[in-house]
Amino acid sequence: MLESARSEEELEAEQAFLAEARVALARMYQEVEARDVPLIGGEDNDERFTNEANERAKRMRTQALLDLPEVPLFFGRLDYEAGAIEDIDRIYIGRRHVHDGNGTPLVIDWRARVSVPFYRATRSDRQRVMLRRRYGFSDVAELTGFEDEPMIGSGYADQADAFLRNEIERPRTGPMRDIVATIQPEQDDLVRAPLHPSVCVQGAPGTGKTAVGLHRVAYLLYTERERLSRGGVVIVGPNRSFLSYIRKVLPALGEVDVRQITIDELINQPAAASDDSEAARLKGDARMARVLRRALWSAVGTPTTGILYSKGSYRYRVHDYELADIVSALRESTRYAPGRNALAQRIAHAVLVQMEQRGESPDDRTQNAVARSKPVRAVLDTVWPRVVPEQVLWRLFSDAQFLAQAADEFTADERAALLWPKAPRSWKSAKWSGADTILLDELDDLIERQAGSLGHLVLDEAQDLSAMQLRALGRRCRTGSATVLGDLAQATTPWAAGSWDRVLDHLEKSDAIVAELDRGFRVPDQIIDFAARLLPQIAPTLGVPRGVRTVADALSIVSTDEPSFTDTLVAACKTALAGEGSVALIAADDQISPLYDVLAAAGLHPALLGATEDEMDTERLVCVPASLAKGLEFDAVIVAEPAHIVAAEPRGLHRLYVVLTRAVSSLQIVHTTPLPSLLS
Repeated sequence: MLESARSEEELEAEQAFLAEARVALARMYQEVEARDVPLIGGEDNDERFTNEANERAKRMRTQALLDLPEVPLFFGRLDYEAGAIEDIDRIYIGRRHVHDGNGTPLVIDWRARVSVPFYRATRSDRQRVMLRRRYGFSDVAELTGFEDEPMIGSGYADQADAFLRNEIERPRTGPMRDIVATIQPEQDDLVRAPLHPSVCVQGAPGTGKTAVGLHRVAYLLYTERERLSRGGVVIVGPNRSFLSYIRKVLPALGEVDVRQITIDELINQPAAASDDSEAARLKGDARMARVLRRALWSAVGTPTTGILYSKGSYRYRVHDYELADIVSALRESTRYAPGRNALAQRIAHAVLVQMEQRGESPDDRTQNAVARSKPVRAVLDTVWPRVVPEQVLWRLFSDAQFLAQAADEFTADERAALLWPKAPRSWKSAKWSGADTILLDELDDLIERQAGSLGHLVLDEAQDLSAMQLRALGRRCRTGSATVLGDLAQATTPWAAGSWDRVLDHLEKSDAIVAELDRGFRVPDQIIDFAARLLPQIAPTLGVPRGVRTVADALSIVSTDEPSFTDTLVAACKTALAGEGSVALIAADDQISPLYDVLAAAGLHPALLGATEDEMDTERLVCVPASLAKGLEFDAVIVAEPAHIVAAEPRGLHRLYVVLTRAVSSLQIVHTTPLPSLLS
């Protein structure tokens, strides 16, 4: 809890102002809730759409104005010099705008231009600010104190670092909190970056890259709401546990109309099978895009006979060489399905030219009739047959000869890994893996262009996405912009696309600005320094991140024998629970369930991450499989058997780097097997 820098009377005055602001927000909510939505009479689609849109807009507005009791309405104050802002010399800055009912603002939205000095003003560039005040709140949003930063005069003391440390170290349970009160200048630059071009953030552990991405969404919706409303905003996370962890940040900032989903949910093709790691890696390889294109277009043949179209006593012939020229031209200029339709129309046009030469006056109806005629349909079925994505992919993975023809850039061993050991009897009975669904999506777009584009796409943990996944995401954001977040050192999937240049190229956002965050605000420096011993092997091109905080006894390593292992873990969890905040036990996936049982038998009431979506809301102690740890933070972390985490998967050292950097206050490592040599 922060100490008051002023008298008790001044604190009481600030608390009274907070109460006044809450009353004003409740009134704003009630006014919108009571307002009737104007309905347009009639039954046509446009009128129904307008009525539904108006109802939805009211619903979104009321949700945005809903007061969240655990979220403070304001977190800072700026006192300006006289005349800096018209008729105002003091503003309170909060998560949303609140007014008194007569147009006078009580709280200014943190995204407004006038709020920028709260994050940017310094003593050397005070931006007409006389004083900056930061507030401390309890977990139930009770105002407990404040600290002042005078920008002029003697006796100035920089309190920002102390406030930042207090806020970061405040114990937490449950989902991720927003960082709107503690955004740092380098983070603010990215949050307030314009909609275009896209932004890519390489962020070391604890640098706040996820928070930057979420606050950037809130900022863009504030500045570009109408523009983004046409395509919508989507956040794509690595798994449901991660999305559950971040789900409350945007609503706390007043933004409730943002979809937060996984890539599998966005692609919307169910997966019923699984691949081994080599097959999954190859299916995610960028070379597959060329393979799929060849496989699809191999269905288009060369006409060997012409067609004869009859109308009454007249006969009209289109020769095989004419058909071949039409097919060749279309192959170079169209997608598959539109090309098939265009072939029918161009054949029909060739017939209509002959009709006109005979003195007839055919019209569009005549052309469409020719295009649908039996001779033309026979050519289409032979030369340019209908296909669906599943047909193409089934043949590709079932027929070794066909795969060899389409995938000559793959080695023989790679093609063997792609082939099904036992192929399904037909494409209709095939079961597709998650990697297959991405390939089906690529084929679907090759057959017919996907319509529409998102206004803005946020990709978190983007370093784990394959080239083919990135292409699928890029297709959904062709005209929109993107915020790409990740850390190359945390790339744990065998199919990871590689450098950020490659990632952005696959997304078709090669003009994006790439920025790096290397100051770890969340993870203590001792822990970052320890985990960074892995970087020369897992990410040799990255610099070593530094933490801005050191915490006493932040890191401890306990070597024990097998009989004492579980007892040591139980004791470590009990010690962590004796303090405040959230506690996680992280272990290799195949170890976590037995360890959960051990902790439950010891009466510690753990939750198991991945069992439901609200595990982190229900218990302070959470058992976390190493594969689900990415992006999460806990006050105290106990890591069991790092060597087992490394051995569990091909990129085990990358996974261990993730696991070691989840702690905000303390990390304890318990092991019986020797640590990896880089950490010893």
